[in-house]
Amino acid sequence: MSSSLETSGRLILVVGPSGVGKDSLIDEARIAFRDDPRYVFVRRVVTRKASSDTEDHDSLDEAAFVDAEKRGLFALTWRAHGLCYGLPMAMRSQLAKGHTVIANISRSVVDQAECLCPHVTLMNLTADPAILAARIAQRGREQPADIAKRVTRDSAIHARKARIVTIENNTELHKAAALFIEAIRAA
Repeated sequence: MSSSLETSGRLILVVGPSGVGKDSLIDEARIAFRDDPRYVFVRRVVTRKASSDTEDHDSLDEAAFVDAEKRGLFALTWRAHGLCYGLPMAMRSQLAKGHTVIANISRSVVDQAECLCPHVTLMNLTADPAILAARIAQRGREQPADIAKRVTRDSAIHARKARIVTIENNTELHKAAALFIEAIRAA
């Protein structure tokens, strides 16, 4: 694995609780930057089947994920909510080329992700707990007790070197998206 010091790219890590709109804001940014090859949006690998109405990701079953992990095919992996998540190793070459790489990750692996690149911005997305609960319930994947646990989970972020930008996503998507896109440009 190459050292993060060999890269001139920028890494933008998108974090926040379930229901905060990470995927929606990333989708809006992907549209805004679609004609600019300097911006690369990492497609996560998740051990859950992809669905057109939820996050855009590649799917592997758990055995295939563990095998890919052992073979070093991921730049970063983590486990959350009974699932395995990974960012493909290809993102390292994008960083080495000087691109701005945007990735949706768990707050639990920020310290590991910071090691991938010397230039890191952490986009900390937040929203009112009642809004989070309503958005999670709308997905229809979780029971009310599970939703309550997610909404009350500790949302503190710990970063050693990343610049932290906090964006509230309590209103219309286009308002938060405008702030998110501008923060990506500023990174």
